Amino acid sequence: MTDIARILLIDDDASIRRTISKALEKAGYKVDTAENGKEALEKVRANFYNLALIDIRLPDMDGTKLLTSMKDTTPKMIKIILTGHPALENAIDAVNKGADAYVTKPVKIAELQKVIKERLEKQVKDNEFDEQKINEFVQTRLKRLETEEKDKERK
Repeated sequence: MTDIARILLIDDDASIRRTISKALEKAGYKVDTAENGKEALEKVRANFYNLALIDIRLPDMDGTKLLTSMKDTTPKMIKIILTGHPALENAIDAVNKGADAYVTKPVKIAELQKVIKERLEKQVKDNEFDEQKINEFVQTRLKRLETEEKDKERK
């Protein structure tokens, strides 16, 4: 990946934010943090992020509610739920609401970095595919317009 991936880490625990941020920055990512859902939404509206790490339990809203709001705001952003309260229902709910992955706390940094790397690689491939599709559409549209112009000139 040529661009440095931008990550937003949302967690109300300052020590978790600090630990994960330092590890991800050391791995070469640009990391921004938020301690609650409101701050996260403000940052997502103002900035571009490739990926968000979202604690499932935030002081002002449930992580799945934030997940849904972020999906509406930035649908292509990768969203990974972090939880210290793993339960099958939480995992199913998170995935149904648009989570791309689900990681349990205490977070194993190597595992988290592996999940992030895999998701970001997939995002790059998806974006390349999207760009190719747009290019094909534009080329087809131009050809159609040119043909329509030629048809008008013949009449």
